[in-house]
Amino acid sequence: MEKCQQIAVIEALLFVAGDSLSTADIKRLTGFSDDETSAALTDLVNRYTNTGGGIMIVELAHGYQMVTNPMCSEWIKNLKKSKSSGKLSIAALETLALVAYKQPITKVEIEELRSVSADWTLKVLLERDLIKIAGRKDAPGKPLIFATTKEFLKYFGLKNLSDLPTLKEFTKEE
Repeated sequence: MEKCQQIAVIEALLFVAGDSLSTADIKRLTGFSDDETSAALTDLVNRYTNTGGGIMIVELAHGYQMVTNPMCSEWIKNLKKSKSSGKLSIAALETLALVAYKQPITKVEIEELRSVSADWTLKVLLERDLIKIAGRKDAPGKPLIFATTKEFLKYFGLKNLSDLPTLKEFTKEE
């Protein structure tokens, strides 16, 4: 394998790992020799350092990791503030499933199906941009109706809503 391919492989591993990878891990995963691994890592570190970009490769925790450039910390903090991260709670997933399968759906309809208040979970799902307010229902009080977003499709790796499993697929006996 050519040196440029070795560099690309290690770069991809560091990107996907999200955590530090030791040289031993890299060698085990790639089958590269000590010299090949060392040369590729040195080249990668230098490339990222010399570009002055938003991503760097640093040696830490007895390994190498792809990290953001500290000069970008202010903007990264803004992003973190604007987007909640982490996993969705069971309540949020239940509510999201109802919105996905029954959309457009009102808060009252969700609460009737779940038998609990949906205020907090709807707020979280709206903040995460997994659902949106899709208008108002033509009913007394004109309640808001909710539907899923493109972000919902991305989050679950779907092309469109027809890719959702059917309700019959959930009740199939095997």
